[in-house]
Amino acid sequence: MNQPRHRSDEISIIVELTISPDEFLKLYRGVAKEAVATARDGRVVRFPAIRLQPFITREGISGSFRLVIDGQKKLLRIERCA
Repeated sequence: MNQPRHRSDEISIIVELTISPDEFLKLYRGVAKEAVATARDGRVVRFPAIRLQPFITREGISGSFRLVIDGQKKLLRIERCA
């Protein structure tokens, strides 16, 4: 499988997420606006929880995800890792 191409000013951060449906519902309803995760390299990252909505299933959200940010630390996109 081909890896997505990234521009040179983009940075990828890989995180493992396990969020129950109930926890995601809190995020979705705005009780919590940010998701917080520890990257594989140990960095703690915060990003808008609503950006996880495309990945929600009946079981919640679980798996490895690539956060792609620009040089100003703006989240560009989230991709599910294979």
